Amino acid sequence: MRFDLCVIGGCGHVGLPLSIAFALRGKRTAVFDIDHEKVASVSRGNMPFIEEGGEAGLREALRKGKLAVTLNPAVIAESDAIVLVVATPIDGHLSPSFQAMEAVLSSYQEHLRDGQLIVLRSTLYPGTSARVNRWLADNGLSIDVAVCPERIAQGHGLKEIFGLPQIVSSFSSMGLKRVRELFGVLTKDLVDMKPLDAELAKLFTNAWRYIKFAVANQYYMIATEFGADFDSIFHGMTYEYPRAIDLPAPGFAAGPCLFKDTMQLAAFTENRFWLGHAAMLVNEGLPQHVVNLLKRSQPELASMTVGILGMAFKAEVDDARDSLSLKLKSLFELDARAVLCSDPYVCAPGLVEPQELIDKSDIIIIAAPHKTYQQLDYRDKHVVDIWNLRGEGRSITGMRERRLASA
Repeated sequence: MRFDLCVIGGCGHVGLPLSIAFALRGKRTAVFDIDHEKVASVSRGNMPFIEEGGEAGLREALRKGKLAVTLNPAVIAESDAIVLVVATPIDGHLSPSFQAMEAVLSSYQEHLRDGQLIVLRSTLYPGTSARVNRWLADNGLSIDVAVCPERIAQGHGLKEIFGLPQIVSSFSSMGLKRVRELFGVLTKDLVDMKPLDAELAKLFTNAWRYIKFAVANQYYMIATEFGADFDSIFHGMTYEYPRAIDLPAPGFAAGPCLFKDTMQLAAFTENRFWLGHAAMLVNEGLPQHVVNLLKRSQPELASMTVGILGMAFKAEVDDARDSLSLKLKSLFELDARAVLCSDPYVCAPGLVEPQELIDKSDIIIIAAPHKTYQQLDYRDKHVVDIWNLRGEGRSITGMRERRLASA
């Protein structure tokens, strides 16, 4: 084979750091993607998104000749292993959809060869790998199928690929041997599992994080509803107290993974994953909570301009997919006179510079805690900082209503 592996969808947030990592460890790696703009950018050594150490690693891999970036699917047939970076998304009814996976397999079936290894890397609805295994057999292909879910934090993927244990699994002992040899160049810390267990491990992990964020956000909503000082409460709970030290701080819990994966797990349990659904209601309800408290404390909100700083789904990334900032914007468009948005990393029409936003806004929401927002001059404007980025508290209304005391 010309290549040790080919990553299908290799210019994305999951595929590209993995491709670079394998190439840096000496594997002949093909990056196949259908996005012309990204392929051109990556071929020139430019990362299409923010990734710590990504551009330096990409350019080194290209310089060493270990990384080929192409629009030509012929590289699939020339590769010993195929890494599929194709997830099972949820549809409008919060049910998993297999269409994307089946579409990729069908589209490139002519390039698949007996004896290859297919590695499923993205989050999968439980049982998807078994379905892929059957699909290959039904189409007369003798290919080993492996499940090796990614567990990286976006923006830090390349670093974490080398630093975290890698889950490996397959439907055959030969497939497991092959995938261990492949991922063994990244780390010697491999965790052997069965495919279904590997699929569930990824979903359990993301759902656990989502639930923990929901607990913090529910506490925050309770505290701010009644005018209590959340930061004082949080400090009292967690300071030198080991049984509460794992409580995260509140904030918008969103992005392309946590909500989706929790809902996939809910669908898998026939909608009996009560904790997951409750977490979804809390996390998705935080923007509405912010709007409701401001409507209550600011009777003139309908005549005010609201500025939203940060459209990315988390700090220091340029990815706005499923960002709750977008939901916040939509809600304020119903209740405020105007809404302005800004983000130093996200490219989207209609965004303004942060100082223009501050000058023209009556209320400013720090929706994504980009570090650069710590340096801005807010000019005594009403700032809602649910992340406490500025160290001045997480108050929404700017006042301590003490609703319990007045009741």
